[in-house]
Amino acid sequence: MADITVVGAGIFGLSIAWVCASRGAKVRVIEKHAIGAGSSGGIVGALAPHTPDNWNHKKEFQFQSLTMMPGFWKAVDDASNLLSGYAQLGRLQSLDDMRVLNLAQERISSAKDLWRGKAIWRVEEVGDRGDWAPKSKTGMLAFDTLSARINPRAATHSLAAAVQSLGVEILIGEAQPKGRVIWATGYHGLLDLSRALGQEVGKGLKGQAILLRHDAGDQPHLFADGIHIVPHENGTVAVGSTSEREFEDETSTDEQLDDLLERALNAFPVLTRAKVIERWAGVRPRAKTRAPMLGAYPGRADEYIANGGFKIGLGMAPKIAEVMADLVLEGRDEIPDPFRVEANL
Repeated sequence: MADITVVGAGIFGLSIAWVCASRGAKVRVIEKHAIGAGSSGGIVGALAPHTPDNWNHKKEFQFQSLTMMPGFWKAVDDASNLLSGYAQLGRLQSLDDMRVLNLAQERISSAKDLWRGKAIWRVEEVGDRGDWAPKSKTGMLAFDTLSARINPRAATHSLAAAVQSLGVEILIGEAQPKGRVIWATGYHGLLDLSRALGQEVGKGLKGQAILLRHDAGDQPHLFADGIHIVPHENGTVAVGSTSEREFEDETSTDEQLDDLLERALNAFPVLTRAKVIERWAGVRPRAKTRAPMLGAYPGRADEYIANGGFKIGLGMAPKIAEVMADLVLEGRDEIPDPFRVEANL
C-alpha cells in the first residue's frame, strides 16, 4: 500500500510527489487524463513576483517559493535528464504614466528591504534595452531580477521523470487512492469540492495564449498592457493570456486570442514578423480567495487538498510542495491562514 497517493499530475501534484519521495515516502500518482493535462500543460510560464510593497502572507510565501526555484529545478532536471526551461532572467515592465513611474521608483528601496538582498528592482530607460523592450509612454521601464521563466509543459514532464526516478509510480486513468491522499486536481477538483461541500469554494477561468517562432535568447520576459511575453530556450516566445469567466469549450481558441495578439504586436513591435506556431487554451483553477487552497479535506480523515494558485501556481509550486510534505509526512502545519481550505468556506 502506498504511503502517499497524489491525485493529479499537474504542477502541484508532481511537485508534492517529488518532495515527498525525496524525503523517503512511498508515493504514487494517479492522473485521470495525462501529465500536465490542465493548465499545467500551458505555454506561457511567466514566473513573476508581486510588487515589493504592502507586504502580506501571500507575497512572502511567493517570494520564498521563487527564491527556492533555482535549486528546486536544478535537482529535478538533474534527476530527469530533461530540461524544464527554468531560467532566472528577470522581467521588464512598461511604466506608462507618472503615477506608475513614481511607484516604481519607490519600490527600489522597498525591494531592498523586502527581498532581503536576493533580488533587485530598478528603473531604467527604454533605450537601454534596444529593441527587446515594451513600449512605454514615459520612456522608462521597471526591471526586477526575481522574475524567471519556465516552459510549463517541459517542466511537468521533467517533474514526472524525476519522480519516477525515485520509484514513484504514475498511473494514467482510473485507480483507487490508497494511504494518505492529496487531491491536486485543479479546476475540476474545485468543482468537485464545491459539490461535496454544498457551496462554491472555487471555479475555473479560461485563458488563451499563443506561441510564436522567435529566438530572443536569454532575454528577460516582458510585461505591458496586461500581456506577458515570455521567451523560451527552444527559440519560441509565448504571449498570454486572456482571462475568461464564461466559456463553453475549455480548449477552443477564438477571436479573443486574435485581439490579444494584435495588442501584443502593438506593445512589442520586435515580434511583428514572428510566425504563429500554436494557439492554446486551458482553464486555470481559482479558489474563492484567489490564493492557493491548502490543508486537510473537510470531513475526510487522512485526505488533503492542494489547489488554486490562480495565475501564480507555477511560481508557488516549490513552497507549496514543501509545506504539504511537512503537513502530510510530519504533521507540521506551516500553512498561512489565508491559504487554508477553511478560508474559502
